[in-house]
Amino acid sequence: MPSLASTAYRHHADSQLTSALADGDRNAFAEIYDRYWSLLHRIAYQKLRSRETAEELVQDLFVSVWSRRAEATIRELRPYLLTALRFSIINYIESLRVHERFVAYYESFLMQTDTESTDELALQDLTNAIEQSLQTLPEKSQQVFRLSRFEYLTIPEIAQRLDLSEKAIEYHLTRALKVVRENLRNLGPLALFFFID
Repeated sequence: MPSLASTAYRHHADSQLTSALADGDRNAFAEIYDRYWSLLHRIAYQKLRSRETAEELVQDLFVSVWSRRAEATIRELRPYLLTALRFSIINYIESLRVHERFVAYYESFLMQTDTESTDELALQDLTNAIEQSLQTLPEKSQQVFRLSRFEYLTIPEIAQRLDLSEKAIEYHLTRALKVVRENLRNLGPLALFFFID
């Protein structure tokens, strides 16, 4: 990646950079980006084996670092970035697994049904039941659920989209999943399978 930082910041310690970052110093942010982008991208690529996905996760991480610069407490920069990347990778892999499990299971479900109308009815029943369950939740919990389960966004991505902390997103998602699961039990395994964590 091309260098974004001013040479004046090349010899600054990480602690100096994070202090300047908290004050909104763009040059300090650029130096952090230059200093850690390659390392984070290499780690993400080793885990995901996709350069495009690795680059996207690392870019999203840096966007989050900048957007949360005033509120985040960064005691040690390198461990902070590595931990944030690890959670991003875990959330990304989990979102893929949920999606792939649902697609595989639903395709199997369709193969076992007798007619196209039966398939459509089952899917419509599932959709209606989910919507009814979501209506019992606060609006923010509904938003988090839809972004997670229908748009396959990760927790950091949802936090950024809704301008909430990741802990708040986890709370809303856990709450929504519990309510939806309870209301879908009578629809059988297809419905419950979709909402496995």
